[in-house]
Amino acid sequence: MRLGILGTGKIVQDFLTMVGDLPAIDLTAILSTPHSVAHAHDLQTNYEIGQVYTDYDALLADTTIDTVYVALPNSLHYTFSKQALLAGKNVICEKPFTLNSAQFTELEALAMAKDLVLIEAITNQYLPNYQQIKADLPKLGDLKIVDCNYSQYSSRYDRFKQGVILPAFNPKLGGGALMDLNIYNIHFVVGLLGAPTAVHYAANVERDIDTSGVLTLVYPQTQVVCIGAKDCDAPIKSTLQGNQGSIVVTGPTNTVERYTETANGGEPQTITLNRHPHRMFSEFAKFEQVIANHDMTFVKQQLAHSKTVMAVVDAALADAGIKLG
Repeated sequence: MRLGILGTGKIVQDFLTMVGDLPAIDLTAILSTPHSVAHAHDLQTNYEIGQVYTDYDALLADTTIDTVYVALPNSLHYTFSKQALLAGKNVICEKPFTLNSAQFTELEALAMAKDLVLIEAITNQYLPNYQQIKADLPKLGDLKIVDCNYSQYSSRYDRFKQGVILPAFNPKLGGGALMDLNIYNIHFVVGLLGAPTAVHYAANVERDIDTSGVLTLVYPQTQVVCIGAKDCDAPIKSTLQGNQGSIVVTGPTNTVERYTETANGGEPQTITLNRHPHRMFSEFAKFEQVIANHDMTFVKQQLAHSKTVMAVVDAALADAGIKLG
């Protein structure tokens, strides 16, 4: 994979600390705004990135780049992914894939028409611990209750209350608790159970954006509660309860660092299978293989998953009366 990275923000800096452990990924280029070009050059030096661009068209014209990693603010995912696909590049797009299902469907159709890889960077789907939870789920018997809580007080919330609207709380930029934190819970649940039969989102809305909320997903035999909050704090964990046992995930659903499995009447067993300390390692290891092998079967499988997630997002935002973009 010869990668063109879009952005110089926090997620890119985090990614760069890990990607050196994946030698098959060549850091061919990075795109920054003119304002951030000095920072981009620092990243270029520190992480041996081939080229710095401030013009997106110039990056897309670089024939040595085969894949673009869209790590920009939520509101830019659709437009920058579309431009990359039109230029014949594979696309890895950070979560949330797009702001709505209509945007996602357009990108999916374009990627399929051009036979290009289009895939969402969503950490939990690729973590060994999560994969083992999927394998262990039948041990719980009939799954009755799932409860995921990802509540993390945001320092930006204080400024938001004072009237300073930063991207994390800006509806025009795709902000809010659902798209920032609860999206991980949605992916976690949909990856295990598929599409729900009903969606309801009870959100705390301030200045037209959800600062926290309780998402309920209804399945034929299972009731799910997903909590995401940026305006308050709580212990971060997820619990899956069946009539024959339970699983408790310690920590957020984007890292799935470890979990404890307990059969009714049995002793708790703690599982830690993640093979790398960085949450993004497993997903990018897989992405490199998918692109090297042009594994479109896997791409279509993951797009189907992302499509279900986007349908849940659409339904949740509509239920809460929130309009993004």
